[in-house]
Amino acid sequence: MRTENERPADAVVVGGGLAGITAALQLADAGVRVTLIEGRPRLGGLVFSFRRGDLTVDNGQHVYLRCCTAYRWFLDRVDGAALAPLQDRLDVPVLDIAAAGGPRLGRLRRSALPVPLHLARSLATYPHLTLAERASVGRAALALKRLDLADPALDAVDFASWLRSHGQSDRTIEALWDLVGVATLNATAPHASLGLAAMVFKTGLLSEPGAADIGWARVPLGELHDTLARKALDSAGVRTELRTRAAGVVRADNGRWQVEITGETLEADAVVLAVPQREAHALLPEGALDEADQLLEIGTSPILNLHVVYDRKVLRKPFFAALGSPVQWVFDRTDISGLKGGGQYLAVSQSAADDDIDAPVSVLRERYLPELQRLLPAARGAAVQDFFVTRERTATFAPAPGVGQLRPGAPTRAPGLYLAGAWTATGWPATMEGAVRSGFSAARAALSALGRSHDHPLQEAA
Repeated sequence: MRTENERPADAVVVGGGLAGITAALQLADAGVRVTLIEGRPRLGGLVFSFRRGDLTVDNGQHVYLRCCTAYRWFLDRVDGAALAPLQDRLDVPVLDIAAAGGPRLGRLRRSALPVPLHLARSLATYPHLTLAERASVGRAALALKRLDLADPALDAVDFASWLRSHGQSDRTIEALWDLVGVATLNATAPHASLGLAAMVFKTGLLSEPGAADIGWARVPLGELHDTLARKALDSAGVRTELRTRAAGVVRADNGRWQVEITGETLEADAVVLAVPQREAHALLPEGALDEADQLLEIGTSPILNLHVVYDRKVLRKPFFAALGSPVQWVFDRTDISGLKGGGQYLAVSQSAADDDIDAPVSVLRERYLPELQRLLPAARGAAVQDFFVTRERTATFAPAPGVGQLRPGAPTRAPGLYLAGAWTATGWPATMEGAVRSGFSAARAALSALGRSHDHPLQEAA
């Protein structure tokens, strides 16, 4: 307990994405005076919304799973859980446009049976694989379940090599493992660490029957990650400064930290750098990490989103995944965006989009509109009222083999200085879940050093 003459602890959080918001809330909830600074005019980091005419547009389609307990905590903490509900049960329509005999629709869905039987019926009838391929999936899944996620050797192996060594054909990798893996890892199997891939599949598909049930926001993401988050920060007493960047972070003679911003020097007992790895590297004082330049070796992977507004409804489902086409996942954004007048707004989400990320809009339009017509017969007679593109060239860290040894933990060698961000050592790939978990880790380390009692929000993450 703080005595009457004891100075309250101060903290500065640099970065207003999910990691920074989480760290700020956790610190403030423990009684620390927190200032959060963010260079953009909004909160949310790379998960945000903007206006385009009468539409409210998310920069990309983001989903989460029932097993994403940290992000679900975040939604509860900002009073937004009801605005981003989960499916009752996992159900993913998968349309193969190149199937022999014409387009064929399959589904990946679960039953209420225990793991691994919860997916057995779905896999047994999955039309995009042969009977032998379906059987091989079961054997590989059991082998995957036996892997020890704590084994650092998994980080050095690429997922594709492991899959092939366990009897997975190229078709099985394409129609099942990459269908899930590309969307969650932002990399194809040859470019993904076995450690991260195993974590995704073991946690999402092989832990509990409902772990992979999908949730997504039914409102623009900016309402959750900016509007509601700002309200929660204000209620917690956090001072939030937008359009404010840290010019430097230095240790003062009195042992406290100084964060230089325009026109002011912020003093703090703890500083959390919740910014991308390159920005964190630029702000780190010398000696804060043993091998700080390793942060620059953490690669990035792009995500491309194509936004198409039709003059009529062309898709009846909320989303589907595609095979036999460059199209990956398609989502109905009509109601979320506020589109009126009977048209339909679709977002095409393209992960690991290295080949397309810099292509001109005209080229992408010519490439993808015919593909949507192949996938959606109703689109063939529909007029395209708008077509635009959002690009995140450094959307996530690249989950390549070997990345695990490059990802630092939250504490640094400089007392009172901490790191947060999905790229830190969360054990998760670059997801909203990983970002929130990193905020937990940074806040927990800071509070421990400050001598503040702190109960971790997630029992299993303690």
